[in-house]
Amino acid sequence: MSLVLEYTSMLRPTIRKRILGIAIGLIFLMVIISALSTVMTRKIAHQLDELTTKYVEACGHLARMNVRSLEQAVVVRRMVFLKIQTPPDETAFADQQTIYEAKGREIDQEAQAARALIIAIIEDPTTVSDDAKLGRIENRIETITSDLRRYLDEEHRRIWPQLDSGNMPEVRASLVRTDALRDEFNRKIEEIRHDMLEQVRSDAAVTMRDQQRAIVISAIVTMLAAILGLTFAFFVSIGITRPVRRLLDGTRAVEAGRLDGSIDVTTRDEIGQLTTAFNNMVEQLRHKEHLRETFGRYVDPRVVEGLIDQRSLTAGAGERRVMTVLFCDMQGFTSLSEGMTPQGLVKVMNHYLSTMSEPIRSHRGIIDKYIGDAIMAYWGPPFTEHSEQARLACLAAVEMADRGTALRRELPELLGIRTVPSDCDVRIGVATGEVLVGSIGSEFMMSYTVMGDAVNLASRLENANKVYGSHSLVSEVAITAAGDAVESREIDRLVVAGQTVPQAVFDILGRKGELTDKQLALRERYAEGLAAYRERRWDDARLAFHAALEAVPSDGPATALAKRVENFQLNPPAADWDGAWRLDQK
Repeated sequence: MSLVLEYTSMLRPTIRKRILGIAIGLIFLMVIISALSTVMTRKIAHQLDELTTKYVEACGHLARMNVRSLEQAVVVRRMVFLKIQTPPDETAFADQQTIYEAKGREIDQEAQAARALIIAIIEDPTTVSDDAKLGRIENRIETITSDLRRYLDEEHRRIWPQLDSGNMPEVRASLVRTDALRDEFNRKIEEIRHDMLEQVRSDAAVTMRDQQRAIVISAIVTMLAAILGLTFAFFVSIGITRPVRRLLDGTRAVEAGRLDGSIDVTTRDEIGQLTTAFNNMVEQLRHKEHLRETFGRYVDPRVVEGLIDQRSLTAGAGERRVMTVLFCDMQGFTSLSEGMTPQGLVKVMNHYLSTMSEPIRSHRGIIDKYIGDAIMAYWGPPFTEHSEQARLACLAAVEMADRGTALRRELPELLGIRTVPSDCDVRIGVATGEVLVGSIGSEFMMSYTVMGDAVNLASRLENANKVYGSHSLVSEVAITAAGDAVESREIDRLVVAGQTVPQAVFDILGRKGELTDKQLALRERYAEGLAAYRERRWDDARLAFHAALEAVPSDGPATALAKRVENFQLNPPAADWDGAWRLDQK
C-alpha cells in the first residue's frame, strides 16, 4: 500500500514539476538555437578569416611584387650610372648587383607566398570559391614571374658587355626593352590583382549572404522557440494562476470579514493542498469569530483582541500608566427592584446597563465590569490616545447623565409602578491618575483591569454625589485634561477615604457652549458662594448660594453648601480648618 501511495505521489502533478518542465523545454530550445547559431557563426567566421588572412594577404603579396620590380629597375639604373663613371666604381657596382639579385629573390618569394595562399583557398572545401578561376590566377603568377626573370636575365647579360665596351646606344636600347618588360610585368600583376579583388568581392558577397541567412534563420528559430515556450508556459500558468486567483479572492473576502464562503479544490498539486488548508483555516476563523462574538459580550472586544495579540496589551506583570476611570451607579435602583421576578429584573437590568453602557462604548471607553447596577469603565492607552482619554470620559459622563434623566421617565413603565423616588438618579464619578493596568487575578481566573488611587478616587467621587445631590463629580486632573470639551464648575475640596490631601472636585454642567443663561448664572453665583465659604464669610456665602438656587432651584450642590454654611454659622469649624470637606464628616 505504501508503495502505491509513493508511486501515486510521484505521478501527481506539482508546481515544481510544471515549472521544471517549462524550464527544461526552454533550455532544450535554447540549446538548439545556440547550436545552430554556433554552426552558422563558425562558417561565417571561417569565411571572414579566409577573406582577411588569404585573399587580402595574397593581394598584398602581388602589390609587393610590383614594388620589388620597380625597386629592381631603380637598382639597374644605379648600376649603369656606376659603370659610366670615370673611373667606374666597381665596389659600389658589386653592392648594387647584390641588391639587384636580392630584389629578384624577393619577387620570387612574394610570388610563391601569393601562390601558396591561393592554393590553400582552392584546397579548402568548407568555403565557397571559384577554384577554377583561382587556379588560372595561380598559373598566371607562376608564368609571368618566370618570364620576367628569364627576359630580364637575357637583357642584363647583353647590357653589361655593351656597357663595358662603351656602346651607349645599345645600352639605352636595352634599358628601354627592360622597362618595357617591367611595364608588361606590372600590367599583368595588376590584372591578376584585379581578378583577385573580383574574387574577394564575390566571396565577400557570399559571406554577407550567408550572414544575412544566418540572421534570418536565427530570428525565425528564436521566434518559433519563443512561441512554443510562451504557448507551453501560457497553458501551464493558467493551471497555476486560476486557483491562485481564486485563493486571492478568498483571501480578500476573509480580509473584508466575509467568512461564509469556501473555495473549490480543482487541482491536486500544492495549490490544491493550499486551497484545502485555506478552507480549513476559514472554518477555524468562523469558529473563532463565533467565540469572539460570544465572549465580546462578556469582555470588551478590544481587550479580547489585545489578549490574543499580547504585543498590544500590558503583559501579566502589569504596568503603571495614566488612565481615566469612571464609575456609574443609580441611586435607589436596588430598592426599586425588590419584589420583581428574576425574569423581570434581568430585563430591567439589561435595559439599564445597555442604556448606560452605550455612551461609554461610543466614546471609545472600555467597560471593565458590572457590579450589580454599577458600571466601571476606563480610558487610556492602548485603547485611547493619552491626550483624548479625559475628554472622552467627560463627554461620556454628560451623555450618561442625560440618558439617566430619560431613564427615570421610563422606569415606572418598566417596573410597573406609578412613580419613582426623587432620589433615584444616576451618579457618576470620573478621575484621572496613575494606575496599575494588566492581567490581574489568580491561576484559575484572570481579568484585564486597572487598580490604584485613581480607581478608588473615581469610586469615592461617584458615592460623593449623594452628599452634594449632583450627577457627576470629576477630579481636578481629569477636568483639566478634558480641556474645553465640557462646561464645569468647582464644587468643593474633598478628602476622600484613604487619602489625607484635599482635592478640588468639579461638577460637569454640560458640553462646551450648551449652557443656558440660568446655568451660567448658577455657575457664577456658586463660584462667589464657594469663595466666600472658604474665606469664612458665612453671610456672603449663604446669600450667594441662595442666589444660585434662585437661578436653578433644584441644584443639589448649592442646596448642600447652603445648608453647610447655615450649620457653620451655628457651629463654626475649628480655627485650623482648611476649607476642605471630609466625606466622613457629619
